[in-house]
This record gives sequence, C-alpha cells and structure tokens, in this order.
Amino acid sequence: MKSNALIAGLVVVGISLGTAWAIRGQFGHEQGAAWAGAIGSLSILLIAKRGDWYNRAFKATLAGALGWGIGGIMSYGAVVGYGRDVEFVNVYYGLFMLFVIGGLYGFMGGGLFGLALADGTQGEKVNWPQLIVEMTVGAILFYFFLIEQFGWLMTPPRSELWAASLGMASALTWYLVRSGYYAPLRVAVFAGLGGGFGFALGNFLQVLGHVSGVSFNFWNVMEYSLGFFGGAGMAYGTFTSRWGEVKEKQSRNSTLFPLLFLVLLIPYIVWDQSFETEGLSKTFDSIGAEPGMVKEVQWVALLLVLVLTGVWVYRYYSQKGTSATYTYTDILTFFLGHFALYIVYSLLITGAFLSTYRIEQYLYLVNLLVIALLIGKVKSGFTERGVAVREWSAGLVGVVVLIALLSFIAISTHDELPHAQKRFNQLQARK
Repeated sequence: MKSNALIAGLVVVGISLGTAWAIRGQFGHEQGAAWAGAIGSLSILLIAKRGDWYNRAFKATLAGALGWGIGGIMSYGAVVGYGRDVEFVNVYYGLFMLFVIGGLYGFMGGGLFGLALADGTQGEKVNWPQLIVEMTVGAILFYFFLIEQFGWLMTPPRSELWAASLGMASALTWYLVRSGYYAPLRVAVFAGLGGGFGFALGNFLQVLGHVSGVSFNFWNVMEYSLGFFGGAGMAYGTFTSRWGEVKEKQSRNSTLFPLLFLVLLIPYIVWDQSFETEGLSKTFDSIGAEPGMVKEVQWVALLLVLVLTGVWVYRYYSQKGTSATYTYTDILTFFLGHFALYIVYSLLITGAFLSTYRIEQYLYLVNLLVIALLIGKVKSGFTERGVAVREWSAGLVGVVVLIALLSFIAISTHDELPHAQKRFNQLQARK
C-alpha cells in the first residue's frame, strides 16, 4: 500500500513539473524555469500533507524555484542538435550532455528545495548568505578553469555557462555534506538523476517523433520529459528521506518577500522578457489576428499579474496576524491559481486562445484538471533510505549505459535530420 501511494505521489508531482516545464518552453531562460520549479515544489508539499511544512511553503517554494531557475543560464540548443545526427559519437555525446544539463537543473532545484525544508530542524539554521557566496565563488572558479584555462567546451560557439552551474552545484554539495544535511542531498541527487535522464530521453523521443512524421510539437515532448522525471526524482528523494519536525513559528513579515518574489517578480520578468511587441506581432500575424490584438494581450497579461498579486498578498499576508499559519486548502488554492496563470500566459503568448494551431496548449488544461482531481486524494508516506553512494553510483552507470542504447536506436531510425549538429566529424576524419 505504501509503495502504491509513493508511486502515485511521484506521478502527480511528475505531471505537475512536466506540464509546467513544457509551458516553460514558451518563455525560456531563468524566469521561465523558476516559475516551473515553483509549481513542482508546491506539488510535493501538497502530496506530503505535512502540516508543519505549510507554514514555510513559500520559503521552500522560492528556494526550489531559484534552484531550478539557476539552470536557465545554460545553453542547450546545439546540444539537442547533436542528438539529431547520424553518427553514434555525436548522438551519444549530445544525449549525455543533455543528461549533464538536466542533472544540473534538478540537482540545484532539489537541493535548495530540500535545504529550505530542513532549515532549522537540526539545531542551527541554514547560513543562506554563506551558501550564496560559496556558490558564486564556485561558479567563477569552475568557469575560469574549465572554460578559460582548460578549454573544455560543451557546445561551441554558444554559451558555456554549464561550467558555472557545475561550480554552483559542487559548492552546494560541499555545503550539504559538511553541514550534515543528508536529506536535502538525497533530494538533490534523485532530482538530478531524474532531470538528466528525462532530458536525454526527451531528445530521443523528439527524434523519433520527427521521424514518425506525426504533426505535433515534439520539442514540447522533450521538455515535458525533463520536467516529469525531474519532478518524480525530486519527489522520490523527498519521500524517502527523514525530516525533522518544524516547530518554529513563521512570522508574517518573513513570508512577504518570498511571496512577492513568487507572485510578482518572477511573473513580471516573464512578462517583460516574453511579451515583447515584435515576437507577438509575428505570431498574431501568422494566425490572422486583428490589428491591435498585440497591445490588448500585453495589457491583459500584465494586469493578470498585478491583480493576482493583490489577491495573494491580501490572502496570505494582510489577513494574517503576527505569525503566518497556513492550511492545506491555502496552499492548494495558491498552487492551482499560480499554475493556472502560467497556462493562461502560454495560451496568450502563442495565440492559442484564437487558433488551434498549437494543439499541445490545450493538453496543459487537461493536465491541470487531472492534477486538481488527484492531488487531494494522494498522500505519500515517508521512509528513510539514507545516503547510499554505491547504489547511486550503480544507478548513474545504468543511466549512462541506457543513454548509449538510446543513441544506437536513434541513429538506426533516420538519415540526416534538419538542424542536426556535429561536435565530432568522424566522416571527415576518415577521409
């Protein structure tokens, strides 16, 4: 019974982050990833159904959002192209590098989310300023040595900020280990394994989808795969770890900053960076929208953020006393509302509210309905499985071998595909 509950919890969280990450494809970069990371983090809190976690829900959600969002600095467009090549060395390299990129997304997202949950449960509180400084220094050192000194380029001539992300993840690991935060470490590891495998598998599915000739957005399938497995991994790490009880009350004022960051700053940056006139005009012209529709969409999108910010601040800050006390219903309401806004943003920016040319957009609504129906019925218990380096290493080796198998299958299904990239040109070398 516990096993079934765990699997159900993993699936619901996977669908939540998978859907949000697919939506993130319309927005990209750090801000889009952060919004998706917030959705995944909230879904875990709702599946866990721990009353002592609800009061720190906004802090934990912000930590998860920032962790997943950091990875948005990495470039992977060319890496996806390697997976579309016809030579094994290029395809395997592409899928394995996507495993690294997806792994960094998940590791930092899961690690910071778990650290926020564990904050103060082991005596001393997390020294967040120190951790931020260490991760910043790690990013600078790794980028300088790996890229500037050693020239270990993943995706030339594009950005190599994966090295900075690797430096931040390494600094986070060292902080977790030396501070004894093994539950957050476990969340980070499994979120990383899930996100990495999901990204590699997604690229494989994208290639097969293109070969099949089916008219569908298979890039979106790749994004959904990263989010689904990354979310499931983060949930697995959470539900198989031991967490101390949070006894400290959260003051109302301590909630305001993370709340505003989630509901105002991240959505506003998404609006500012994505709803620009030139891009919207091209989209709406292609579907025959009336002149002036672009401005209307821009204003509607902005007003939605401002109005909902007022609603959330009133409900979760102004109405509270000196201490912030939240219930399951409070967090569920915020989760569904914040998730729905992200879907509405996707419908607006793609013009899917005017035209059915983007069929996958309506699947987001179906996913949200499924999640809303299931999330209250699923409760995953907690089991402690500890830190198992041998098992984790074996899992890593298994994923590496599986990626090789996927690469062999991929190159046997097609000739040269459009937008294929070559990192190593074996054919020219043989000539």
